[in-house]
Amino acid sequence: MSRTHSHNRRQFLSSAASTAAGLSFLAHLPHVSRAEATLTPGMVRFTDDIEPLVQLIEETPRQRLLEQVAQKIQSGTTYREVLAALLYAGVRNVQPRPSVGFKFHCVLVVNSCHLASLAGPDEDRWLPIFWAIDYFKDSQADEARRSGWHLQAVNESQVPTKEKARQAFIEAMDSWDVEQADVATAAIVRHLPRKDVFNLFAQYAARDFRSIGHKAIYLANGWRTLDAIGWENAEPVLRSLTFALLNHRGESNPSDNDHAADLAWRVNEPRATQLGENWNKGQLDDKFTRELIQEGRTAAPANISELVASAMSNGVGPQSVWDGVFMSAMELLMRQPGIVGLHGLTTANAVRYIYDNTDDELLKRKLLLQASSFNPYFRESAMGRGKLSSMNYDTWEEKATDEKPNVESIIAEISSNKLDASMLLRKYLSGGGAPAPLIDEARRQIFLRGRNAHDYKYSSAVLEDYSHLSPNWRDDYLALSVFSLKGSNDRQSPLVERTRSAIG
Repeated sequence: MSRTHSHNRRQFLSSAASTAAGLSFLAHLPHVSRAEATLTPGMVRFTDDIEPLVQLIEETPRQRLLEQVAQKIQSGTTYREVLAALLYAGVRNVQPRPSVGFKFHCVLVVNSCHLASLAGPDEDRWLPIFWAIDYFKDSQADEARRSGWHLQAVNESQVPTKEKARQAFIEAMDSWDVEQADVATAAIVRHLPRKDVFNLFAQYAARDFRSIGHKAIYLANGWRTLDAIGWENAEPVLRSLTFALLNHRGESNPSDNDHAADLAWRVNEPRATQLGENWNKGQLDDKFTRELIQEGRTAAPANISELVASAMSNGVGPQSVWDGVFMSAMELLMRQPGIVGLHGLTTANAVRYIYDNTDDELLKRKLLLQASSFNPYFRESAMGRGKLSSMNYDTWEEKATDEKPNVESIIAEISSNKLDASMLLRKYLSGGGAPAPLIDEARRQIFLRGRNAHDYKYSSAVLEDYSHLSPNWRDDYLALSVFSLKGSNDRQSPLVERTRSAIG
């Protein structure tokens, strides 16, 4: 065993011991089984009894909130009730303006923390939720300093009838009319089937590139959280979502202007109608996926979707397009680790979720073309923040070493050198290493060392998307994911100690 490997092993084992000790305090809370936390649409029906828990989260000072929530859990409050109250508190106290991001991440991150909880062992499931509760208090205080905003009751006198609800929503969203869209949202939630409501929102979640993908992220994450807490909680959440989708600060009305953020969708709408009825019957084509990655380094958004449409007309299947979308986004993160590349991946995750869950075939085509167009937008945004590395997917390769990488050495290396860690991980996978233990340990490190909403959003998205890529691309995708993951030698989140103290 080499000196480096021995050193990494000692670091990992020390970290693992700290991890075990660091999370042992969660044993004082009731364990949450995967069955209890698994999403089942419509399974739970909350009553007004949830309101006191929302108020507890809203009104308790941050320094005492974790203790108060822990007491509620120990006295019988369930995981789903805490999750629902957390989402409610966010949508009621934090507005998705002036940007669908920043302070609003307290809402966007709820589902990511839930997914992290689902993927963790039973005894650890509370930690991401406790982190999100604490994070909400920071966002709540930020909103209070800025405006003191609260989501107001809907104007009942203006809510359209059942017969007019659908058209009223479409007209308001098309014209970017916030007031009319608000009351129309209440109407469609009350009167239309849940699937129809999703299809309506899906038409607008990815139509523009504002707030670097957070609009699509909000629909995907908000909807998935509603799966856990019950549809009867949908109206305030979806009213908040409507405000987010209509965000266009500092611009004239997009409905009658050609803003850059809207141009790709306007090109892709007619382009989608030109794809034949067999658009989704094509074959896997790794050669096209590579071409899409390469062209994505320089091409404009509309040109990329034109390339995709042409390839699909010639027999390339949607999966090869998605492989290119995810790999292009991951390459950008490698070339410029940071906030822009990270959002390229979380946006791809969200658009893929919307694509998979709408039954509108024409919309599916639009979303696939739009997902390919988003990557050039992210590339241009990243270039505005600084030069991209000259390294790309074609020059990235496995690390030359005589050592046989294992999970512990890879996770430790993430803290020291992410490029080396990515190459070690690729060698581990190509040598027959199982991905599951690596993914499990990467999630556990987020539990311990995640310090902001992006740590949870990113890790939940990319570790989920590993299974969305075709087998020929999965290992490279997972190996490159380390550029925004946590290593075993990164600093532990101070919230671990705070949660331990709260539970006692």
